[in-house]
Amino acid sequence: MNKETEQGRKIGYIRVSDIDQSVALQVDALKRAGCIKLYRDHGISGAKLARPGLERMMCDLREGDILTVWKLDRLGRSWTNQCR
Repeated sequence: MNKETEQGRKIGYIRVSDIDQSVALQVDALKRAGCIKLYRDHGISGAKLARPGLERMMCDLREGDILTVWKLDRLGRSWTNQCR
């Protein structure tokens, strides 16, 4: 059974707020969780509204997809979906 057919795709989002931080722990955890596609923002605070990786991911999500994050705070404090 294809991972994309029954429930949709499992999509991961990664964010680190400091450019010197590593994304390795998040990448490993999301791959182990079965994510087939990963989006990331590196060196971007969760308080910032402009997060290109998050915006690309939100525009790519389809009904039935599962969004997975390492920790909920990786999504950030707030954001607005710019997809149309």
